[in-house]
Amino acid sequence: MEDSEPGRALRRFTWEEIGQRNGRGSPPQERWLVIERKVYDISSFCRRHPGGSRVISHYAGQDATDPFIAFHLDKTLVRKYMSPLLIGELAPDQPSFEPSKNKKLVEDFRELRATVEKMGLLNPNRTFFILYLCHILVLDVAAWLTIWYFGASTVPFLFSAVLLGTVQAQAGWLQHDFGHLSVFSKSRWNHWVHKFVIGHLKGAPASWWNHLHFQHHAKPNCFRKDPDVNMHPLFFALGKTLSVELGVQKKKFMPYNHQHKYFFIIGPPALVPLYFQWYIFYFVVQRKQWVDLAWMLTFYIRFFLTYLPLLGVKGILGLHLLVRFIESNWFVWITQMNHIPMHIDYDKNEDWFSTQLQATCNVHQSLFNDWFSGHLNFQIEHHLFPTMPRHNYWKVAPLVKSLCAKHGIEYQCKPLLTAFADIVHSLKDSGELWLDAYLHK
Repeated sequence: MEDSEPGRALRRFTWEEIGQRNGRGSPPQERWLVIERKVYDISSFCRRHPGGSRVISHYAGQDATDPFIAFHLDKTLVRKYMSPLLIGELAPDQPSFEPSKNKKLVEDFRELRATVEKMGLLNPNRTFFILYLCHILVLDVAAWLTIWYFGASTVPFLFSAVLLGTVQAQAGWLQHDFGHLSVFSKSRWNHWVHKFVIGHLKGAPASWWNHLHFQHHAKPNCFRKDPDVNMHPLFFALGKTLSVELGVQKKKFMPYNHQHKYFFIIGPPALVPLYFQWYIFYFVVQRKQWVDLAWMLTFYIRFFLTYLPLLGVKGILGLHLLVRFIESNWFVWITQMNHIPMHIDYDKNEDWFSTQLQATCNVHQSLFNDWFSGHLNFQIEHHLFPTMPRHNYWKVAPLVKSLCAKHGIEYQCKPLLTAFADIVHSLKDSGELWLDAYLHK
């Protein structure tokens, strides 16, 4: 068998050889991965990878077939760019994925993926997203009209802040759709509108979101690979395994046995106004993302030009801080309810389906829950099919449940308030596990 260059025979590799090229160890730190039995050397390419160097490097030494299919829209085009990276293929006696993975589960999920494509569940309803954008713009205008008409007294000021906080939260869910390439059939169209929504409507950089969020989806709840759990161990002890490990090592950066209490102080209220607010500017300047910076500045220019004449300098700064406070609480509770209570550990290189299911859970469907969470109450389906338009999650959910039942995998779905409470309960449990290991092991 030969590759795209005539006369150059493909080398044959075993999984043991591939597993050793994981980017770790003494230089040169080679990085290989496998897609559909083909072996690719991404050692140099990873730095040029459009999705970021880290997300592709997280699969170094592993089979990346399922994440490759999950993340890319135009796979034919992407394969053309992959051709120079091809160095060989799996030896004929080697299975198509690591022997440690559940062969039947992998095959069943790939069959489910084919069914999803045939059912057209990856095709967006653009009217849905147009109306969603319109409702955000209407709320944005209503917030300004409230202060313009009623004045800047306490009640209209607070009401306008709530409306603007809602705008920020809902624009956050909408930019999430474009960031996941869920709205248009062409990646570049999604990228263009993504920059407008996250940049102009929210004042944040698309490059920053892409850098962090794709890693999260590639290896959810995997310590040192998922940035969303980087708050361990500096601020929180997360997951049973990692918390016990931290205690055994006698490490104490915070009083973790009280983390379920101080979460209410440094978690939901503080993440956006005290961390994201300054870090996003550092990110774009440090990485020279000038286009993203320009889009971000249009948000702040528009905000100050429209509200400064009505509120003055102190009033507009107070409004901005209050809006970020509302947004932060909304964002943290929704995004963490599906992940913090779930399994958190180092990467075990499990199959795609198991990796996503053990790190995610759902919240009951209702019109309010769908709107309030941006359909992230269907976190399981979203993680399995990250480019699927959110209005189709409910259609694929029964198929996912059926596959879970077939393989004895728990499909967790709970009420909204229970999901919120589980964040606190899981922090309390992992804090107690840390304390016991810290004192007695």
